[in-house]
Amino acid sequence: MSRVKQVFEGVLPTTTNHEGYPAYIRPIKEQYLQALLTNTLGNTFYADRNVLLQEALDLHAEMMRTDPAYAARALVYARNEGLMRLQPILGLVYLSQYDTALFSRIFSQIIRIPPDLADFLTILSGLGRGQGGRAIKREVAGFLNGIDEYWALKYNGRGRGYNLGDAIATAHPVPRDERQNQLFRYLTGQAAQLQELPQIAAFEALKRADNDEQRIRHINEGRLPHEVVTGTVQPTPAVWQAILHQLPLFALLRNLNTLDRVGILDENRDYISRRLTDREALQKAKIMPFRFVNAFEQVHKAWMRDVLRQAVEMCFANLPVLNGRSAIFLDISGSMSGEFIRIGSVFALALFKLSGGQAIFWLFDTEVYDAQASLHDSILSQAEKIKARGGTDTGAPLRALRSSREKVDNIIMITDEQQNTGSPFYNELQSYRRKYNPDTRAFIIDVAPYQGALVPPVDDLTHYIYGWADTVVKYIVYSIDGYAGMAERVQAIEL
Repeated sequence: MSRVKQVFEGVLPTTTNHEGYPAYIRPIKEQYLQALLTNTLGNTFYADRNVLLQEALDLHAEMMRTDPAYAARALVYARNEGLMRLQPILGLVYLSQYDTALFSRIFSQIIRIPPDLADFLTILSGLGRGQGGRAIKREVAGFLNGIDEYWALKYNGRGRGYNLGDAIATAHPVPRDERQNQLFRYLTGQAAQLQELPQIAAFEALKRADNDEQRIRHINEGRLPHEVVTGTVQPTPAVWQAILHQLPLFALLRNLNTLDRVGILDENRDYISRRLTDREALQKAKIMPFRFVNAFEQVHKAWMRDVLRQAVEMCFANLPVLNGRSAIFLDISGSMSGEFIRIGSVFALALFKLSGGQAIFWLFDTEVYDAQASLHDSILSQAEKIKARGGTDTGAPLRALRSSREKVDNIIMITDEQQNTGSPFYNELQSYRRKYNPDTRAFIIDVAPYQGALVPPVDDLTHYIYGWADTVVKYIVYSIDGYAGMAERVQAIEL
């Protein structure tokens, strides 16, 4: 019996997707990774918010009961490599109830910045846990001992759920020195000696300033975060000019449209171009490529769009070559509209370029279309032209591949897996492998949190990738050369 027959024979669908089409339940570890890495609890095309939220809560509870050590590793992976926040923080709340030792071990790897702490405490209270137990207060206090004036100004956010002052009142951290004592007093609304806190003193002076000259002086002297400035004064073009050089790379990217609107984008062309095409800075900032897609859609200056095109190419420039003959299939059905299709287009085009132009790149809904991809045109320019439409037949590109008699080593599909017509992907994949290549690998990049899968878990030639990060492309490239599955990779993380 062939390898494919051994893998597939007798494997029947175990569930249905949200359109009622056959699907397969993935092992719980993979389901858990999917929930963590898609990080989607808002409305989607096929499932409403409450359904998805309850599925996530149930999955966290089941994973903690089943294998809390694996859950802890998955939370660390999702927060640090997947660059997700909400679901890992929610999982950390659950872990604190099941295994306090594991909770303490990974707390600092999940709670990285004050908004993480605020969300953690808000979820804890929302799930009826109050302020938590001794282990939670100990870790919260340790985190608070690490805050500085910059964080205090940028993230205190009075009036928005838990702020740093609330956290201090909850955990009662012991100040390390007099300066921190004064910082804690300030954050909890008590009188503080600001000579110990020069950055906060500059912020308080900014509040009292009555002209741009004074405001700019305080901004520069205190190196005040842009969020603090824009939340305190209505910035004029001159104030934005002062803020510009305080903007972190991601904040600069997000505010390009504002800088253009107030009329200072062009006069800072050299500085902005240099910042956004600094390869080392881009890598350190860990800005996911689709963030550039959002900026690209908002700005209209030709030179600025060229800079963004160059920046996206740099995000993928250091990745290894995609070996073997590959077929890349991008779902352009109606349910992929919006962020799914924008992100999916960028990743599909990046993979095409990493193949040196040797990959087949097709778009599909219920029909299949040649993407007409170019090695020379920029990723962003090509992605802008790809639009969502039609229904979903995940089997269509496999049938077209079989009809074209193309033998490929790798099939990469980017989809939300919500088939609503045609024959199932699994049946077509099985037929293709039997006829052309029993060792063809399949990579399913699942952009949605629906849980139903296209392929049964016994298929060890198929890799599931959940969610978005710049590591997705790297994972595929390395998997082709022998990487273990994502769940096994997470299992290897040291705690």
